[in-house]
Amino acid sequence: MEGEKEVKASAPRHSWPEVVGLTTEEAEKRIRQDKPDARFQVVPPDHFVTMDYDTGRVRIFIDSSGKVAKTPLVG
Repeated sequence: MEGEKEVKASAPRHSWPEVVGLTTEEAEKRIRQDKPDARFQVVPPDHFVTMDYDTGRVRIFIDSSGKVAKTPLVG
């Protein structure tokens, strides 16, 4: 209708490419802004992860210097 503002709900985020290169602590702080209830699993280089999917978990893959190596994802 004329004069009404359309309100769009933002979809929940499932990935955070902007944190690649940050420390784990910096990445967790940034991700918590979008997903306050996230549980983090920090994955060191060359470690295996399970194939189960958990909507509350965000995996953060780090390099040998402790920086985020690839885009963290929900799952």
